[in-house]
Amino acid sequence: MDKTICERIIAICDAKIAKKGDVVGLSFYAFFENKNNNPETLFKVAKWWIKEEKLDHFEKAIKIKKLVKELDQFN
Repeated sequence: MDKTICERIIAICDAKIAKKGDVVGLSFYAFFENKNNNPETLFKVAKWWIKEEKLDHFEKAIKIKKLVKELDQFN
């Protein structure tokens, strides 16, 4: 995943955590608008979420944030 989507995922996780607390769960659709205006990025995130990380449909935002921060773009 590129740095732009990683930053967006972290920002959305931060916002959801601030609003609903550490127990809030998200699906990968939370990082996209309801329009299919960027299918390549959607597929990249879906592949990372489902195939690489083997995550459930909903995961805790704090877990997602941690996993994204561990990606090469942030090291």
